[in-house]
Amino acid sequence: VLSEKPTTFTITVTSEAGENDETVQTTLKFTYREKYPDETPLYEIVSQENLDDNDVMDIIKLLEQQAEENLGMVMIFTLVSAVQEKLNEIVDQIKTRREEEKKQKEREAEEEEKQRFHGTPVTIENFLNWKAKFDAELLEIKRKKMKEEEQAGKNKLSGKQLFEMDHNLDTSDIQFLEE
Repeated sequence: VLSEKPTTFTITVTSEAGENDETVQTTLKFTYREKYPDETPLYEIVSQENLDDNDVMDIIKLLEQQAEENLGMVMIFTLVSAVQEKLNEIVDQIKTRREEEKKQKEREAEEEEKQRFHGTPVTIENFLNWKAKFDAELLEIKRKKMKEEEQAGKNKLSGKQLFEMDHNLDTSDIQFLEE
């Protein structure tokens, strides 16, 4: 209680703890008028914690609406309860916003991952172009290898190459054993 004439007092309202024990808080100052409760009390937000300007404006509008609805009745408890609920909603909204941001970042990371692994779609034309280039590269590599072997004096054929060139060699070992 700050004063008796007119009666003025403050009430600090804190939301329930959210994620990581984050809370929002506000201190309301009420002043009774002479004709209270037939007249709304004067109220103001003295201090706030973790609230932005839009939230403060929403709380003031809520207080106005609740005060008008409860004219003729003792209303301080009702006003404080409404503010308490609003603060809890704000904490829930903050939590929801953070979850949405987290999901959005996950989606973006997933899209980046897809983009990294997304290549050129394979069509018949693309494949044939690639195959022609690939065959040309292989042919070029074989030519270079043959030139290197000729320059090094390695004109010896492998066993496979000998058999491919002369089919008589297929049976030559059998004839040798028979003799």
